[in-house]
Amino acid sequence: MGKRAPSRRQPSTGRTTPRARANAPATKSPGTKGTVPTERRARPSNRYTPPIRKEQKVSPRWVPVLLFVFLLSGAAIIVLNYLAVLPGDADNRYLLLGLALITGGFITATKYH
Repeated sequence: MGKRAPSRRQPSTGRTTPRARANAPATKSPGTKGTVPTERRARPSNRYTPPIRKEQKVSPRWVPVLLFVFLLSGAAIIVLNYLAVLPGDADNRYLLLGLALITGGFITATKYH
């Protein structure tokens, strides 16, 4: 592998946007002392901007409690089913009950603020 020849390009100034034109028309904004070039004035956007919330929602105290009860009881039922501790030996109904409780925990987690 040979050595690379040094680059012959001019070093860049780091600017990624074009410089403002010297003869740009200036307009006077109300309530300001100076003039603002028309290119720098804020233009209204066509994109939707959601409103800023004044207050934040707070979940009741029972929501996180219910969340962990669902998740932990569902996991416990699945483990106890695997160990064949539950009555009726290992059964798929216990597995489905445990999965349903865990799903309820995930659904409750989406309601928590």
